[in-house]
Amino acid sequence: MMNLIKAYLRVSLVTRIIVGFLLGAAVGGFLWYLSVTHGVKAEVQQAMRYCSPFGSVFISMLKMIVIPIVFFSLVGGSASLPLKKLGRAGGKVIGWYFATMAFAAMMGITLARFVNPGSGSSLEGWKDLVKQFGSQAPSAATAPASLVDILEKLLMDFFQNPFAALSQGNFLGVIVFAILFGISIRLVVESTDDEKVHAKMQLVIDFFDACMLAINRIIDFVMNYSPIGVFFLAMVIFSVYGPVIIGPYVTVLVGVACGILGMLFIAYPILIAVVVRKNPYKVIKASREAMLMAFVTRSSAATLPVSIRVAEENLKVNRELASFSLPLGSTINMDGVCIHLPMFAILAANMFGIHLSFGDMALMTITTVLAAVGTGGVPGGSLMLLFIILGGIGLDSSQIAVIVALAIGINPILDMFETMANVTGDILCTYSVASLEGLVDGEIEDKAPEPKPALATRS
Repeated sequence: MMNLIKAYLRVSLVTRIIVGFLLGAAVGGFLWYLSVTHGVKAEVQQAMRYCSPFGSVFISMLKMIVIPIVFFSLVGGSASLPLKKLGRAGGKVIGWYFATMAFAAMMGITLARFVNPGSGSSLEGWKDLVKQFGSQAPSAATAPASLVDILEKLLMDFFQNPFAALSQGNFLGVIVFAILFGISIRLVVESTDDEKVHAKMQLVIDFFDACMLAINRIIDFVMNYSPIGVFFLAMVIFSVYGPVIIGPYVTVLVGVACGILGMLFIAYPILIAVVVRKNPYKVIKASREAMLMAFVTRSSAATLPVSIRVAEENLKVNRELASFSLPLGSTINMDGVCIHLPMFAILAANMFGIHLSFGDMALMTITTVLAAVGTGGVPGGSLMLLFIILGGIGLDSSQIAVIVALAIGINPILDMFETMANVTGDILCTYSVASLEGLVDGEIEDKAPEPKPALATRS
């Protein structure tokens, strides 16, 4: 048994995850085929009830360590960087995030107009899919009513009881308090020459650094389980949906996937080559582990431990900047969502015969960027934003319910692509700002970092 575990750990983590995903998809697709052709749907669903927890627990394990990572890393990063450098780098990070989201929204709208999903289709032709997925659609009553509601909620979430924010997983509340706490530590350090005060503040900073070292050991355990979790996640998804999740939505799927791949391998590289003057594809290659993890978990927040590891160990980004930029990006930077949402807006306009003017497109761009900040980095968060985007182009509640029901059918696949874009954007922004600020501590390493073995043998 120990030899089997050692052999498992010797294989590259990226290879293990890819194999786990492909095997899970193959087994799930086979089970879906059996359920359709041999009438054993109930048996397959019952079997998946036993298998599902092994995939769900992987997401839970990642979420278990996300809040501590966000809190400890942001406090340590904010407290360790000189305020002048933190302010300059932080401003560039936030500006970069919003600039790329605006570009992604314009790219998504342009691509959606070119692909023109739903043109010439009949609403009747989609009714079977609505019946299949409609029961899963969130109601308009549970969604934000308008962009004003989103902004109000964001402002309220910024300043919240920190202990309540930690217990409820309110990322914005945790981020704001952690940054303020870290900056306060730095202010104390920079506002006095008292060596005793400096020593006390250094003890606080060292405490948070030590906490991150301990959290990193937990990450090692979780990452070694990740290929198993990915296998069960993929198996459950494909056993339930089969090709139904892809077939009827080919136009939308191809449009969103092309937009995101274009963002990843054309737009981002051009931006990095022009602004940073570095080989962009070398940066992307070194980020592949985080990209793959984002693809299979469908959560920017859950991928955060891997993103920080990749930025620090592969890209050699200064730890303090990575600890500030990446947790922030996992919450507010949603490039993939900005490409995804306009595609369904154009689909809805075509299906219901709504003409969209240039002004409507401009308003959609602004609304998409601001609304995307509220998705929170969780799987499927973009579904709620459809209520705002679709309401903004004049759809009533019943029409919106139809589009949201349709979106649910393909959302697991789209979520994979858009989360990969979100996480890649976070990492590339962090690396680019680090390069501009002189906060890169070495040359990029192509080899993906491997977690330490979860099982250590005693000598």
